[in-house]
Amino acid sequence: MSDLPETVERCQTPRGEMQLQCRGSHYEIISNGTFLMATYQGDSEKALVRSALERVQCPRNLLIGGLGVGFSLAEALTDRRVEHVTVVEIEPDIVRWNRDVLAPFSNHALKDPRVHLVQADFIDWMEHTKNTFDLICLDIDNGPDWTVVDKNRRLYTEQGIRHLKSLLRPQGILSVWSASLSRRFVNCLEKFFEVKLESVPHFKGQHDWIYLARKSETAE
Repeated sequence: MSDLPETVERCQTPRGEMQLQCRGSHYEIISNGTFLMATYQGDSEKALVRSALERVQCPRNLLIGGLGVGFSLAEALTDRRVEHVTVVEIEPDIVRWNRDVLAPFSNHALKDPRVHLVQADFIDWMEHTKNTFDLICLDIDNGPDWTVVDKNRRLYTEQGIRHLKSLLRPQGILSVWSASLSRRFVNCLEKFFEVKLESVPHFKGQHDWIYLARKSETAE
């Protein structure tokens, strides 16, 4: 993108500063000075969901960790088999932006009656929920090896993966987005799942990565 960014809004949160920036006709979200996401590059966020949906026979109940700019949620809602989507997002400002200036980019996905939005820290929420899911899609921070919020590292440890596995139904898929390839994380996933990797090129000539992990039919 060649346009210089303009700050639309700057918000202070318990996790630091969030910024919404406008770049031409598009928007970027910045956390503590680090780029998180933008409306002009959603291919990998859509692939996070689409590639997982292709691997699940009856994906009725989905969990999405991280709302972002709404691309992953919008992709989930294009599948008629999907009956319910729980979205967990910690930042109220991101939710508000998705209901406002970002809404057209996701086709106003938050208005879909299949969507249940939970404003909470994903780690805290997953440790207390009793629900299980056919598909879990995580787009939390920038992935296993590049976390802006220190607490998010717990998601990518053996303990975090074990807990995520407990929320999956048999033959369910855990799909994880990352800005880089982490062999350490792959090795960790392979202790619990059958794992596949997908790379998605983006406009900078680099690749984002999708980790696709399947729970066995009989695993607890």
